[in-house]
Amino acid sequence: MSAASETAASPVAAPQTQRVRLIFGALMLVLLMASLDQTIVSTALPTIVGDLGGVSKLSWVVTAYLLASTVAGPLYGKLGDLFGRKQLLQGAIVLFLVGSALCGLSQDMTELIVFRALQGLGGGGLMVLTIATIGDVVAPRERGRYQGYFGAAFGLSTVIGPLLGGFFVDQVSWRWIFYINLPIGVLALAVIGVALQARADRGRPKIDYLGASLLAAGLAAVVLYTSFGGTTYGWGAPQMIVLIALGALLLVGFLAAESRAAEPILPLPIFRNRVFALVSAIGFIVGFSLFGAVTFIPLYLQNVKGHSPTVSGLLMTPMMAGLLITSITSGQLISRFGRYKPFPIAGTAITAVGLFLLSRLHVGTSTVAAAGYMIVLGLGLGLVMQVLVIAAQNAVDYRYLGVATSGVTLFRQIGGSIGVSVFGAIFANRLAAKLASQLPAGAHVPTSSNPAAVKRLPAPIHHAYVTAVTSALQPVFLLAAAFAVLAFVLSWWLREVPLRTTAQAPDPGAGFHGARDGNSRRELERALSVLANRQVRWERYEEMATRVGLALAPPELWLLARLGERPPVALAELSGQLDADEADLRRALEGLQEHALADGGGERAALTDAGRAAYERLVAGRRARLRELLHGWDPDAHSELRELVDRLGRDLLMHMPRAPAADDAPPPPITSSPGAPTSG
Repeated sequence: MSAASETAASPVAAPQTQRVRLIFGALMLVLLMASLDQTIVSTALPTIVGDLGGVSKLSWVVTAYLLASTVAGPLYGKLGDLFGRKQLLQGAIVLFLVGSALCGLSQDMTELIVFRALQGLGGGGLMVLTIATIGDVVAPRERGRYQGYFGAAFGLSTVIGPLLGGFFVDQVSWRWIFYINLPIGVLALAVIGVALQARADRGRPKIDYLGASLLAAGLAAVVLYTSFGGTTYGWGAPQMIVLIALGALLLVGFLAAESRAAEPILPLPIFRNRVFALVSAIGFIVGFSLFGAVTFIPLYLQNVKGHSPTVSGLLMTPMMAGLLITSITSGQLISRFGRYKPFPIAGTAITAVGLFLLSRLHVGTSTVAAAGYMIVLGLGLGLVMQVLVIAAQNAVDYRYLGVATSGVTLFRQIGGSIGVSVFGAIFANRLAAKLASQLPAGAHVPTSSNPAAVKRLPAPIHHAYVTAVTSALQPVFLLAAAFAVLAFVLSWWLREVPLRTTAQAPDPGAGFHGARDGNSRRELERALSVLANRQVRWERYEEMATRVGLALAPPELWLLARLGERPPVALAELSGQLDADEADLRRALEGLQEHALADGGGERAALTDAGRAAYERLVAGRRARLRELLHGWDPDAHSELRELVDRLGRDLLMHMPRAPAADDAPPPPITSSPGAPTSG
């Protein structure tokens, strides 16, 4: 489109563009708020426990949030389809803010854990609904660009979360890691209330309330068993036996409910797919290891090494940065070479090495060495996390695309919930035993593991205490390393299915967010939108011309397609229909006339017989290209998929291609054979 055309269109387009940007800014705030709360608490945990007491309950501060957000996520997706996303998103924000305020006001660990669960119920909706809401306000042609910003936000929050948590603890109070959500959330809530006019999708899915309730209750019982076992109660105590039996019964009931539900959270037939089953198991282990490490490393850095919360957050940044670097790099390599199996194999191996190195931490380990161990762990995790989503999406039938995506992240979150609980029980048991055996009789130590109080201990008692802490952490990391070795073994059994072009690596931050809802159409729309956005470039139109054997410039090829869809039309009328400059259209028409493909006599443009034949070749080429992009997913077999492809194609064909500027970056490579975009 020419500058003149853009200027002419700007009075109409500007308000809509400003509204979208305003909404997007609010959604970014919401997303940052929710994703930061997964990591910002880690460096504050030792201080929180020091203030409120209850070191044996430390892991529950993380587990309560993870468990609640994990189970709530898929439900929010389906409720958004049923009732519309605006009101649901507003409700999730309010719930999250209420939970945040109450967390900041907590007076003991029990209150904090309950309020963290309330906060997680809201946080699970924020993750899912912000991504889905973009589909309500942004056209597919632009959606990939906006979703890329979401990926960057996830990655940024993962890196800066521990650092911000430490900063608030040192400079203000640990309570401000929760209070900071309030002004941000209120601002986002106001903008969404005024600017967002989200539409509800046409679908009216049935909601698996029974399955969600059974899953939540069953997981809670298992997590309670692993958390209280060996600390508050003995493993064989009657209460504990009843608890684990109840958990097992509820999970069996969940499986029975899923086999009968109209739209289950986890359709059982999907587990017959070997790739999905293996990927889910590996994801569970990755979550088990990741959240355990993030939760307990600050204990070592603050209690043993004596670093402030801010410094400990800074020292954890290399682990998160390493995770982000390999996540981005592996995604690019997968897109370039179309292979994904080597990455989980290498990633799980490196993760196991990193966790084993962390198990060798002792009082005399240098800070530089500890940071090096964390970098190794981060590099390994980054090679695994987003690859799991790619492998699952690529291996399942279209009807399971959405649930495969949400299922992988669901298992990773469940792994994190159970892992943190198991690690917490191991740590508390081992610490109590070591303190009893190593401290002199009558010695007084802080029962709350407060870093400030630990620093004030007399030298002999301080040494005995920090030695006990490192000894208690060793089995935590050794167990995580053993699970990573199991994931390494499972990775070798992972069958590599040739990659569909639509299943390219997701955005760099996609490995960090909570489970999406199980809507296959919306998940494929997201993938196709990102793919199409990358490919709608001048070069792709040139490739399509070569593909169908037409020696036409991209604007000429584009106009050939537009004229083929219409009866003879005046250029002025066509300019209005396509929002294109009439001078640009005239130049493209002259090019078609030179090839005897169009006739512009009487100022009404139309295709000649040769032009009509060329148009049919172009249509056939576009159709073949779509078959390649959707290899294994037949649009003719799924009416909603056929409608989606048609709608995306129309939207992507809306604007005339423009020659790239000399300093434009080249388009990213694609995994399938060269060709045009979905639009042609």
